[in-house]
Amino acid sequence: MAKINQKMQSSDILKIAKEVFISEENALKDTSKILGKDFVKAIMLVSKSGGRLVVVGIGKSGHIGRKISATLASTGTPSFFVHPTEALHGDLGMITDKDIVLALSFSGETEELSKILTPLKKEKIKIIALTGHKNSTLGKMADICLEVKIKREACPYNLAPTSSTTAMLALGDALAICLMKIKNFHKEDFAFFHPGGTLGKLLTYFVKDIMFKGKNPTVLEGATVQDALFVMTKNKTGAAAIVDKKGLLKGFFTDGDLRRLLQKKQSVLNLKITEVMTKKPFAFPQDMSAIEAAKIINARKFDNAPVVDKKNKVIGFLDKDNLIEFIALAKK
Repeated sequence: MAKINQKMQSSDILKIAKEVFISEENALKDTSKILGKDFVKAIMLVSKSGGRLVVVGIGKSGHIGRKISATLASTGTPSFFVHPTEALHGDLGMITDKDIVLALSFSGETEELSKILTPLKKEKIKIIALTGHKNSTLGKMADICLEVKIKREACPYNLAPTSSTTAMLALGDALAICLMKIKNFHKEDFAFFHPGGTLGKLLTYFVKDIMFKGKNPTVLEGATVQDALFVMTKNKTGAAAIVDKKGLLKGFFTDGDLRRLLQKKQSVLNLKITEVMTKKPFAFPQDMSAIEAAKIINARKFDNAPVVDKKNKVIGFLDKDNLIEFIALAKK
C-alpha cells in the first residue's frame, strides 16, 4: 500500500483539485466542439422509436450508463440499464426488436460489449455507440457513433477514467435534454415521473391548495387607513386587499406602504385607503402552480399577495410563509 505524502501542503491539494477541474472542463469543451450530424441522427432515431433506449456498459462506463439511463427515464424517454455480463447469461432477452441500444465504452474495445452486440446486430437492432474512439470495434459496429474528445484523463498517470467519464456523462445528459425538448416534455410530466419528490409535489399543487383560507384580509374601497390597519393586525397578514362591493380586487396595501407613508405624513389613519393603496396590484391566479408562485415571490421579493378567481374576485391570500411551510412538508 502506498504511503501518505506527509509533505503535501494545503496549496498543493488545492492546485491538484483545480487541475482536475481544468482537465474535465477541457474535455467538455472539446467534446462539444465535435457535436454534429451523428448526434442529430441519434436524437431523431430515438425520438421516433416505439421502444426503449437500452443502455449497456461495464466498469466506470457502466456506472455512467446507469445514471444516463435514469436521467432518460425520468425525462420522458423509456430506458433501462443492462449489465453486459448479465446480458450474456439471459438478460439479452429483455431487449426487443423495437428497442435501441446505447453502448458505452471509452476504449471501444470492451470484449463483453462485442459479445452482446454481435447477436443484436443480427436481429437488426439499432446501436448507438458512445466512445472515445470512432474507429474502434464498438465504433465500427454501431449504426451511429457519438464520440467524446479528451486530450488526457485528469488522473496524473492518465489511467483512471475521469475526464472521459465526465464527457460521457455530459453527452448522455445532452441526449436526454434534447429528447425531452423534442418530445415536448413539460414540468407537469416531470411531476408525474417524480410523484414522491419535492418538485413533483410542488408541481401537482396549486395556489388555491396552499393559500390562506381564513377570513380574507380585505377592506372596501370606502375604508380608511385605520380600517385597513385593523384588518391587517387582526389577521396577522401584514397586508390588506381593497375590494369593491362585489369583492373584485381594486388595490393592495401593506405594512411597508404604511411605514413609507408615515415617513411623509404624521397623521395618516383617517386617509382614504384608495388614496394610498397600490392600484392594479399583482394577484396570484388560483390555478397557478405552487412552484410558479414560489418563483414569482422569490423574483419579485414580496412577502404576500391576494389570490383571485377568473373574475378577479379575491378568494384568498398567499403568504411567503405558506410556501415555506408547504415546501418543508413536501420534503418529508
